Amino acid sequence: MNFDFSDELKQLRDEARKFLGRQGVKTRVRHALEGEPYDAGLWQAMAGLGWTGATIPESHGGSGLGHLAVCVLAEEIGYAAAPVPFSSSVYLATEAILTFGSQSQQERWLPRLASGDAVGTFALAEGAGPFTLERVRARVEDRGLSGVKMPVPDGEHAHFAIVVARDDKENLMHLVDLATPQVRRTQVPTLDRSRPQARFDFDRAPAEPLQGATRWNSIRLLLDRAAIMMAFEQIGGAQAALEMARDYALERYAFGRPIASFQAIKHKLADVYMAIELARSSAYYGAWALDKNAPELAVAASAARIAAIDAAWVASKENIQTHGGMGYTWELDCHLYYRRAKFQALTLGSAREWKRRLLDEISPKSVPYASPEVR
Repeated sequence: MNFDFSDELKQLRDEARKFLGRQGVKTRVRHALEGEPYDAGLWQAMAGLGWTGATIPESHGGSGLGHLAVCVLAEEIGYAAAPVPFSSSVYLATEAILTFGSQSQQERWLPRLASGDAVGTFALAEGAGPFTLERVRARVEDRGLSGVKMPVPDGEHAHFAIVVARDDKENLMHLVDLATPQVRRTQVPTLDRSRPQARFDFDRAPAEPLQGATRWNSIRLLLDRAAIMMAFEQIGGAQAALEMARDYALERYAFGRPIASFQAIKHKLADVYMAIELARSSAYYGAWALDKNAPELAVAASAARIAAIDAAWVASKENIQTHGGMGYTWELDCHLYYRRAKFQALTLGSAREWKRRLLDEISPKSVPYASPEVR
């Protein structure tokens, strides 16, 4: 079984790195941290290359590159720490409409998502705590959604949201156009302002059900798919942090020799390297399961998510430690990856939740769900 990417996808990865390298992404991230959270120019440039429509069929205006292409692109977006809503719009909102949306919903939103004219998000959480059906209090009555969702990633600038809410017909996902006055958005303070969070207050906002999503397993499936793509983004950031630490250790001298020659630094960076490679192996297995719509998807997603959270956290933390006191300063880029690692670690649920999920999946009592075909 070959989990490696094809030569075409490797070429796409190389071109993506070159493109992002020309965009001055670090400067854009700093602008975002200072109050400009959505880099619309970079987003439109990505859309022009077909990135935002990678999983969308050509019949709906997308590039039809597929999920493996998204995994490749996600790694490079993570490597550059690009301040764009790629995960919210592509991994979650687009995936939800592709998997569970009606033909009319797909015809309305998929071309806009592919062109970059629309940004989507996924509103699941209603405060701190694990994601469970019992904790969902948002309700839809007579197609009017009421309730609170917080935090919602990239919610400040999203054009629509896929909202998890209950109704009397067992629909669990509902599409809400956020331009309606019945939706009030409030900024939520966060460590990484380049990936802003928001609070949504719905007051009988018009909502359309995604009628293919009538079971909690539908939400689990969506999160599994997103977790695999997110894992590649986390690995990209972890790799960038490792390379930053390595380069500094080779050029920084202490006691007449580079600090990279000290055993403590060698062991530190070796541990980071092992964490990244473990995460990469799990993510490649997840990419295979995602591409093949395999029964192992839930286990593969959980393993990839857990390993990627650990790798991104360890790499970003040890990068700062390797730089010493300078690593904490605004001028260096270390904090950019630390902030992003913390954001990504909680966006789809914490590592504790995914460990619990993995245990549930490998338990003999676990019954695997059937993955619906993407329409």
